[in-house]
Amino acid sequence: MTGKQLLAYSGRVSDVYRAIADETRRALLDLLLERDEQTLFELCSKLAMRYDLTPSRQAVSQHLEVLEQAGLIRTARRGRYKLHTIDTAPLKQIADRWPSGRTHP
Repeated sequence: MTGKQLLAYSGRVSDVYRAIADETRRALLDLLLERDEQTLFELCSKLAMRYDLTPSRQAVSQHLEVLEQAGLIRTARRGRYKLHTIDTAPLKQIADRWPSGRTHP
């Protein structure tokens, strides 16, 4: 990697770490991994039912924005609905950086 690529990579990776550091955001990713294209209402309901987390819709929306800025989710409007979809590519970058097959001397 060149210097500029390294800077871009490290900034993006730090965004991913910051995004997944929060319990609610990890739960949102788990929910989207089970089924893509969920609305804010669906995600809020499932957070309450499965994880006993009851943040406001505004708080969940802010969590989704952090995940989107980190590249972990994408949103698309379909009619009056805003649908959220997971993108695991940024997580793969982290896994590729530290391969698990390394042996210790």
